[in-house]
Amino acid sequence: MRSVGIAAKITAPAALEYAKRTADDLRRRGLAVCFEEATGHAIGETKNCFARAELGAHADLLITFGGDGTLLSVARHAPDHVPILGVNMGTLGFLTEVRREEFPAVLERVLAGNYVVEPRVTFNARVHGPERDGKEYRVLNDVAINKTALSRIIEMRVTVAGQFVSTFRGDGLIVCTPTGSTAYNLSAGGPIVYPTMGAVVITPICPHMLTNRPLVLPDELDIEISIVPPSDRQEIYVTLDGQEGMPLTENDRVCVRKSEERVLLVQSPDKNYFDVLRTKLKWGEG
Repeated sequence: MRSVGIAAKITAPAALEYAKRTADDLRRRGLAVCFEEATGHAIGETKNCFARAELGAHADLLITFGGDGTLLSVARHAPDHVPILGVNMGTLGFLTEVRREEFPAVLERVLAGNYVVEPRVTFNARVHGPERDGKEYRVLNDVAINKTALSRIIEMRVTVAGQFVSTFRGDGLIVCTPTGSTAYNLSAGGPIVYPTMGAVVITPICPHMLTNRPLVLPDELDIEISIVPPSDRQEIYVTLDGQEGMPLTENDRVCVRKSEERVLLVQSPDKNYFDVLRTKLKWGEG
C-alpha cells in the first residue's frame, strides 16, 4: 500500500481535523496522500486534490471521515479493487461502522495488511427517453422515484426481466441493494436484507393499495420502471443514493441492473453486522 485517499464531511470541523491529523500521520510513515477536492481545500491542501469520481484512481486505500453520506459519495465512484475504510464521526451510520475511538487500531491493522473486506453489490441505473443521453449512474444504496409534496399520487409500471409485475400507485418506489436495505427502504417499511446476499428489493412508498408490499428478488434480474400517463404538471424525480437526481416525465424509463463492479468495505475487527444492527436500531433496549 503506497497511497491513501482521504475524504471528509466538509461541514463537520471534527471530521476535517481528524482527516488532517491522519494525513500528517500517513506522510510520516512514508505514504503518499491525496484528497477529495473539497476536503483538501477545506484543510488547506493545494496539491494532490481530485474530484470524487477520480480519487480512487490515485489511491490503494480510501478513508472517509463523516457519516454514510460521505462514504457513499466516494464509494459510488471507487474502483472495485480499492478498499474503503469508513470512520463514523458521531452520526447514525450503517456503512461507517468504525468509530473514531477504534480508528487508530483499525488503521494499524489495515496498513499491516491484517484486515478483512466485505464486497458489496452495486447497481447501474440509466434513464432512457427522447431527451436523455443514456448516462449510466452507479449506486451502492438505492434508486428512488418520488413525487414532490404538492403532487398527486403517481402511477408507475414495473417490469422485471421483461415480465410485467404490476402498476404501483403511491408516493413513489425504491429499488435498493442489500446494503441500501437499511437506508430509505427501511424507513418505507421494507425488509432488512443481509448485505452480501444476491438480492434486490422493490419497495413502494406509501402505496395506495395496502396489498402492494415490498418484493425481494434475485439481483441478476433487470428492473424497468416507467411513469403511467397522465402525469401532466406532476413533479416527479429519480434520485440516486440520495445524492444525485433528475426530473422524470412519462416519456422516460428508469432501468436498473446489477453492476459488474463491487465496493469493498473494510470491516471492523470488533463487531459483526448484527452488532451494528443492534447498536444502530437500539434492539433490546427498554
